[in-house]
Amino acid sequence: QVQLVESGGGLVQAGGSLRLSCAASGRAFSDTFMGWFRQAPGKERDFVAAITSRGGTTYYADSVKGRFTISRDNTKNTVSLQMNSLKPEDTAVYYCAAKGYGTYYYPTAYRYWGQGTQVTVSS
Repeated sequence: QVQLVESGGGLVQAGGSLRLSCAASGRAFSDTFMGWFRQAPGKERDFVAAITSRGGTTYYADSVKGRFTISRDNTKNTVSLQMNSLKPEDTAVYYCAAKGYGTYYYPTAYRYWGQGTQVTVSS
């Protein structure tokens, strides 16, 4: 069992920045591939970014590439998402997830999820 708790969401103006954090507990975090997803009202949950267990490789959705940065600290069991140059279309609930089996950009590949944190970007 893995517990994930996100924090850091909020309201920001377009062009601003936010940093999301996800605290993990339960199983060997340093062996776990982690991802961030987001879901806007009335839309499907979409892949945002992912990072391998030791942090050596990262993956990004095209829509956030160059603006968002995923990182992790295995000594603190945390994974973060630095979001810069935010746009109104980034508005969504952001979820941290721990991967099980499957292709990393599909939500179905993730076994454990946090409760989500709201990010709202005003124009």
